[in-house]
Amino acid sequence: MLRVPFCAVYATNRTPESGFLPTPGRQEGPGPVDLMGFTGNATLTHSGMGTEISHRALGRNARKALRAALAESERLERLLSRFVPESDISRLNRSAGAGWVSLHPHTFMLLSAADKFFKCSGGAFDITICPLMELWHFHNASMLPNKGKIIHMLPLVDGGGLQLDPAANRARLMKSGQSVDLGGIGKGYAADRFIELFKEYRCRSAWTNLGGNVSLLGNRPDGNPWTVGIRHPRVKGRLLGAIKAHDCSVVTSGDYERCFTGPDGILYHHILNPATGWPADSGLISVTVISQSAVTADALSTAVFVAGLEKGMMLLQDFQDADAVLVDREMTVFVTERLMDRFAAAEGITFTAIR
Repeated sequence: MLRVPFCAVYATNRTPESGFLPTPGRQEGPGPVDLMGFTGNATLTHSGMGTEISHRALGRNARKALRAALAESERLERLLSRFVPESDISRLNRSAGAGWVSLHPHTFMLLSAADKFFKCSGGAFDITICPLMELWHFHNASMLPNKGKIIHMLPLVDGGGLQLDPAANRARLMKSGQSVDLGGIGKGYAADRFIELFKEYRCRSAWTNLGGNVSLLGNRPDGNPWTVGIRHPRVKGRLLGAIKAHDCSVVTSGDYERCFTGPDGILYHHILNPATGWPADSGLISVTVISQSAVTADALSTAVFVAGLEKGMMLLQDFQDADAVLVDREMTVFVTERLMDRFAAAEGITFTAIR
């Protein structure tokens, strides 16, 4: 049985992915004893961006850093959530087909990153998937949407219709009815911002977990790497394996959250293929991406899941610091070569190195 240290950080499939539904509440208190008596340890758990967010930081200014992270979470939600009427994203969506919308520099930066991933993935990652996400309504889904409505919505899913003007920090959606959702990349951006704040407050060691998106600063307080567990995609409560990691982000996309079984007995999950309007059926059931950038790990985990093993590996080669653990529907586990010495499989799990 795989033994993971008590102070491990666990990565699961992120939920929910879409829209940053705002939820209230937070808890704050001193860190638990697993940091072996180091002073300046603080933890914070709060709701935001539609999920539970947890942080732990070590340093003289740890508590200030976590309060700054909470404030940043609230700011980003006001800026990026399509459910906040006056957010940049809501204003952009309301103006679809009409004209340019001026944006905060952070919003423009994130849209630019999303556009980059749309282009390099050949459309496998597309933030204009929003009309289809609303049609499927995976938060409370139990029935298949009408096929005719899916076909009708497909022309609106076109990342090429998002135009950006870097000289003026503005954007526009070319087609009326188009809309964007940053659920597949926004949490990655938030995690990168949190890590930046921890650095600004001179934290020596920290992690943040946004509903399964794990980002790490430095090593554990004892100097050893963090241990990040990867959830087994078919056995609830069990790990597939664990990764030794530091100064990076670990993000998993899988078919086992926000899903339902249709009347045909098929499992329908929330990761949609922008080309078909239906849940991605690439042969992969779980994709974990490890990268120094949480934005990169967030977007690539979705893009590779949609693209499949062969095309996904070609996509990963474009990102020199990105590694991955991929699982196909036969439960074959593939681990990129550079990750081999840092990945430990759980009991009964075998894996294959892949370039």
